[in-house]
Amino acid sequence: MAVDTLYTGGRIRTFDPAQPWVEALGVTGDRISYAGSAADAPAARHTVQLEGRLVTPGIADTHNHLLLGFDDLAVSLDQVQSLDIVRARIGEFAEAHPELDWICAENALYSVVEGRRPNADDLVGVTDRPVFITTYDQHSVWLNRPALAKLGILNGADIAWGNPEKDPTTGEPTGWITDFYTSAMTIAGLAELQRDIPMYSPDRRYRKITNSLEMAAKVGITAVVEPQVPLAELDLFARAEREGKLTSRTIAAIYHAVGADGDFRARITEAIRDTPQHDRFSLGPVKLYADDVIEPHTAAMLEDYANRPGHRGHTSLEPTEFTKLYVELDRLGYQVHTHAIGDWGVRLTLDSLEEAIRVNGARDARHGIVHAEVLAASDLPRFHELGMVAAMQPRHASPDLVAGTWMENVGEDRWDRAWRFKSMIDSGARVTFSSDWQVGEMDPLIGLYSAMTRARLDGQDAWTPDERLDLDRALRAYTLGGAEAFHREDRVGMLRPGMLADLVVWSGDLYAMEPAELLAQRADLTVVGGTPIHDDRGELGGLAAAGLMADPGGAGQSCGEPNSDHEHTH
Repeated sequence: MAVDTLYTGGRIRTFDPAQPWVEALGVTGDRISYAGSAADAPAARHTVQLEGRLVTPGIADTHNHLLLGFDDLAVSLDQVQSLDIVRARIGEFAEAHPELDWICAENALYSVVEGRRPNADDLVGVTDRPVFITTYDQHSVWLNRPALAKLGILNGADIAWGNPEKDPTTGEPTGWITDFYTSAMTIAGLAELQRDIPMYSPDRRYRKITNSLEMAAKVGITAVVEPQVPLAELDLFARAEREGKLTSRTIAAIYHAVGADGDFRARITEAIRDTPQHDRFSLGPVKLYADDVIEPHTAAMLEDYANRPGHRGHTSLEPTEFTKLYVELDRLGYQVHTHAIGDWGVRLTLDSLEEAIRVNGARDARHGIVHAEVLAASDLPRFHELGMVAAMQPRHASPDLVAGTWMENVGEDRWDRAWRFKSMIDSGARVTFSSDWQVGEMDPLIGLYSAMTRARLDGQDAWTPDERLDLDRALRAYTLGGAEAFHREDRVGMLRPGMLADLVVWSGDLYAMEPAELLAQRADLTVVGGTPIHDDRGELGGLAAAGLMADPGGAGQSCGEPNSDHEHTH
């Protein structure tokens, strides 16, 4: 019997142990129906001639903040290293948009002001309107004086979405807000942001989701995990489904604030039960925070920060209380993915899983630690021993992101504990790779390059070379590793007959290239369940394929521009 589509004439990496490489791949409906030699391949209604290109399983980006994609009404400060350029961009944007009551910007670097954190005084004279700037990791916010005044912070008011830093000498707010992301996704924090900051209006948040999913399709991502969805924003994904925008398979992890109680956990259970779930959208994982991040010295470290004696950061909750919460979430049957960056935060999470196993018994939960940026040697084997998944981001290990503040805070004596990809895989632990968009670029080719080189994108300043990976193991972590992390290896992650036809045709044979050459490649064709969601060369109908993603509910809603109704003063 003829297959619908046959891929042949190139290299096909299946990640199926029974036949790791094949010459031809057939797809019928939404499933792979043939994998084998070209000579034995069945007839096909349509043939994609690979012409030497590479086919792999689709990329599973298991930590991708769809809700934090670039905002088209915000200033991009991505990779800007000069305060003068920050001021110029914000000033120019403000002048070009006199209709906006707030000037929002995103992706600022901590090191944009040398030797200290930025503050409100650095923005004096740029604009008389309030300015709200998020850092590249979304864990801190930078405000100008009009913003401090409008939000009431100058007069001592508290905010639910972070902790205003105060000058130790004067006691006045500096304009720097810490603990932003963990607070912003609480019920109270999100409500205040939606009330006060236009960048958090439902329409603008929805546009971030759809823009991010469009980008995901273009770079070969067939499955994505949004790792931190507030219950209040689940309806944005329902809207995306109605409007035919859920192109990649999407898993939403629900954010659990560390202080939330049993009533909130009941609401999570209710949401999982009542939210329609299908092959394009599902709920299930719960997101916790064990600590914060390295750059503002708020990740929990086993030893003092190198440049701040006597300070080791802090855990998100008192350790015994965190463990108690973790044990309870495990008892309820949730899959828990925990943000843990410092080696103390990682150890606390591993200790908590060990206690959960002791109290509740062992099960194939596949709980995960997200990031694991600094890892003590004695804790490395515990991932495999406890069945903990390591959800890591290769791009984070690039000096493009961590030279300066991160490296200085941790100190050179601990650099060998950083992003231990190879050691983790060698230990037998389950490892999945992801982008952490938009902290890092979404393109998995950049992640593959970073895993292979641990260098800047220009090839300079490679470090910790013992943790470099070869292409095959890095690619496995992006494909089958992602499927295994969420119990989906029976459906996706391999190109084997009977599996769902989620695959990527890359523009060249990545295995025949030096790492730097990967950066010039692209995804020519991204296929989910046999249907193209990106078709750069028109090989499966090009843009006509969009018709296959038609809105199942009709015309859907329009996404209007934000207006002043989203803004209120205190």
